[in-house]
Formats: sequence, structure tokens, C-alpha cells
Amino acid sequence: MKKIYEGKTKDVYSLENGNVLLKFKDDCTGKDGVFDPGENAVGLTIEGIGRENLRTSIYYFDLLKKAGIKTHYVNANVEDATMEVLPGKVFGHGLEVICRLVATGSFVRRYGEYIEDGTPLEGGYVECTFKNDEKGDPLVTGEGLAALGVMSLKMFEDMKEQTLKITKIVADDLKTIGLDLWDIKFEFGYNNDEVILIDEIASGNMRVYKDGKIVDPIELTKLILNR
Repeated sequence: MKKIYEGKTKDVYSLENGNVLLKFKDDCTGKDGVFDPGENAVGLTIEGIGRENLRTSIYYFDLLKKAGIKTHYVNANVEDATMEVLPGKVFGHGLEVICRLVATGSFVRRYGEYIEDGTPLEGGYVECTFKNDEKGDPLVTGEGLAALGVMSLKMFEDMKEQTLKITKIVADDLKTIGLDLWDIKFEFGYNNDEVILIDEIASGNMRVYKDGKIVDPIELTKLILNR
């Protein structure tokens, strides 16, 4: 295998069959040792979280497949903490898509003069950021993505529609075990000009609350998988 990318929470390798292998790490985004999916740097390491994130991703990718939503997922090896995926190309140099159901985190830090932490965002609010640590993962609009040649407006609308559908599936699933999804982060790419979900759907990429208190990634993974 040839390493083609080293990320914060996983490394990426090319396979001889043309697909790609993701190797999950135990690193999580956060700050000063506190987990925060909205941060753009590794803030802590949690032993075993890489393998657990993989198990959670498998669970949700299978759930999306049943709902008729195409993703890059092919298969996985939990013991090795690896997942084989289709070779989707990223948009630009990498794009993160956040769906917010409740105002919190960086959203409130930006817009706190207009909205209080914990305020529901009816229907869900989708925003995009470029993956650029040096510039603090800057926000970008759909029109901006089109103007920069990153994607067409049609691709953006397709990505937004998929984001809302996938978020609802995850939120509804969490509701069945008494959990409330506040926000979740995705990555999309394109395969043969088709926009598809790539990367992972894991506890470290979402904020989930139970009885008004945030659930840490390890506990969240246990609740999702051991129901």
C-alpha cells in the first residue's frame, strides 16, 4: 500500500484494485484536552476510539444503504481499524459540511449576538468550510464554491440535500435511544461526477446530548453500538 494522505484522525492509502484504504487513529479534534468536533486540530487521544469510530461508521453506512443513499463504503476490518472505500475525489483541497440542528460551538461563537447556545435551528442549517488549518477552516457559501470552480451549484444543492437526509437518518436513530443530535460533520466527494458521502460517520464528528448534557465520544459509541 502507498500512503497518499495523513489526516488528523485517519491515514489514507491507495490499494492495487483502485480503491482506497482508510486507517483509523485514536486522535480526536478538540482543544486543551477537551473533545470538540468543531475544532480544526487534534486536541486529545482516546485509546481505542479509532476502532470504535470505525464500528460506528459501519453501522451508519449500512443504515444509509438500506435507505437508498449511496456512499463510498465497500467493506471494513475492525480488528485492523481499516475501511476499504471507493476512490472519491475531494472537492478542492478538502471540504467539510456541517449540519446544525441546534446552535452551539463555533456557530454561537460567530453569531452569539443574534442567537443563544442551545437554540433549535428548525429544519437544519447546512454550512461548509474549507479544510485549511492555517486559515482556521474558513466558511464558504455555495455561490462561493461555484465562483471558485470547486463545484457547480447543482452539485452543491445535491450535497446539501444529501446532508439534510443523512442528518435526519442519524438524528432519528439516536432518538430511539434517548439521545439528541445537535450537529454533525460530513465530507463529500465525487465519483464519476456523482456526489457521494465519503470519510466516516463517527462519534467524534457529532455533538450529541442526553438530558441536557453532552455525551463524550467513547460513551456515545457504546450507546450506539450496545443497544
